[in-house]
Amino acid sequence: MVSETVRHDIVTSPHEEQHRDIFAVAVEQFSIAADVLNLEEDMRRVLSHCQRELTVHFPVEMDDGSVQVFTGHRVQHNTGPGPTKGGIRFHQSVTISEVKALAMWMTWKCAVVGLPFGGAKGGVQVNPKLLSRT
Repeated sequence: MVSETVRHDIVTSPHEEQHRDIFAVAVEQFSIAADVLNLEEDMRRVLSHCQRELTVHFPVEMDDGSVQVFTGHRVQHNTGPGPTKGGIRFHQSVTISEVKALAMWMTWKCAVVGLPFGGAKGGVQVNPKLLSRT
């Protein structure tokens, strides 16, 4: 049996879900939680966006002497609770949308357990299996 994700009158299969913009999914999840919490509209608007997004392209000298340029992203979702925390994802298909979603989810994880941190996340588009450890 195929499980389904349901939001009000919208039903999607897991296959359809993975092709959606992941940050849009995170915002939709937040909207559902905000409804349950009766969160004020001003707060909803603030928390539906990331405060800071940075995309960089940086060169790395490879073992064979060639130079490869990688793309990296860093997102801070919200600094209201305090400084932000979150790691870095190294994967060849990481996107800014994924990094934004992970940063948003980190904000919620910290809030749920009472940590005074906002969420952040980084991502580098690279296949770490193809890199040496030196």
